[in-house]
Amino acid sequence: MPEDIRLPQELVDLAAELDQRDPLAAFRSEFVLPDGVLAYLDGNSLGRPLTVTRGRLAGFVDGEWGERLIRAWDERWLDRSTAVGDLIGRAVLGAAAGQTVVGDSTTVMLYKLVRAAVDARPGRSEIVADTENFPTDRFILASVAAETGRTIRWIEPDPATGVQTAEVAAVVDDRTALVVLSHVAYKSAYIADLPGITAAAHRAGALVLWDLCHSAGVVDVHLDAADVDLAVGCSYKFLNGGPGAPAYGYVARRLHDELTQPVTGWMGHAEPFAMGGAYVPATGIRRFLSGTPPILSMIPIEDMLALIDRAGMPAIRTKSALLTGYAIAVADEVLAPLGVVVASPRDAERRAGHVTLEHDAMKSVVDELWRRGIIPDFRPARGLRIGLSPLSTSFGELATALAHVQQILESQYS
Repeated sequence: MPEDIRLPQELVDLAAELDQRDPLAAFRSEFVLPDGVLAYLDGNSLGRPLTVTRGRLAGFVDGEWGERLIRAWDERWLDRSTAVGDLIGRAVLGAAAGQTVVGDSTTVMLYKLVRAAVDARPGRSEIVADTENFPTDRFILASVAAETGRTIRWIEPDPATGVQTAEVAAVVDDRTALVVLSHVAYKSAYIADLPGITAAAHRAGALVLWDLCHSAGVVDVHLDAADVDLAVGCSYKFLNGGPGAPAYGYVARRLHDELTQPVTGWMGHAEPFAMGGAYVPATGIRRFLSGTPPILSMIPIEDMLALIDRAGMPAIRTKSALLTGYAIAVADEVLAPLGVVVASPRDAERRAGHVTLEHDAMKSVVDELWRRGIIPDFRPARGLRIGLSPLSTSFGELATALAHVQQILESQYS
């Protein structure tokens, strides 16, 4: 980078040392890395594609689709949603086979599982959620509450600390049908106490649904061990499924026969090709499918899951903590004097895969970074969010981006 756009030498040297010691460094070369992008810090919104996916998609067009045509449904596509769901469950969710299914958008999957859960608790009138959750989650809950005559009990957590177990325990009771929270806060990256909160809800007789969009593939998730009821997540962030890639839904095996999903399409039928008159749900997790699943979109997910398997989630989590820790160290040394505030947890055990830096000028800073080929994202009202996908991000790349943040703030806003 130009001499006037660089961090202090000790921070540059630290980034180089971390890259040299990084056991996962070689994985970065397996991603598409265009020359026009100096630094990509938005892998927590849309992951980079893998180079292997280019060939697999072409092979799919020529082979499975082009040669087998409609026969491929009988041969392998009919089971693709559950097969890829099992891969996700094993690789990143801590879930045994037969409990995870791929299909629909995150919004639709959330609706289906939220509605199924509250319908399974007919004598309970409340849903518990928090005001800091992602808008889609809050919008869906408001719709389901209106449809079913329920009310939402809102927790208003401190954005810096996230929803606490004690806050949930204080509001759940025999009126609570369902608790819906994000495992990782989309603004701050705070990691909620998934086992503790799940246990607190269960003591009140409520079901729990976790949004895993910002956790699966970057932090440890153990759904079965924590006795989680339901979970939903997207596949285009740390699972690198590509824009519009489908969501996945997890339903604990003990609930399969208890829950009735509300969007009853042909793919969730016991005999999809029977074309019978009445709807009969399939057994197991398959009953939570609705329409035709996006077969093409599952190919990139499979490729990334294979990469995650090779790297191992413990190593991925370790590098994630080092990347976010480096970002915070740089912010403290060179950005804090310019008025930047770290709005993410400093405790690595409570911090997931991104760091939010706050400053009144961050909207224009992000706009200028994009013009320079450095791509984080902006979160209102004043947050620059640095999303750090461990397998595709280097410490040197991160150092370059932060040096440009420093230079922009010094030249335009100090």
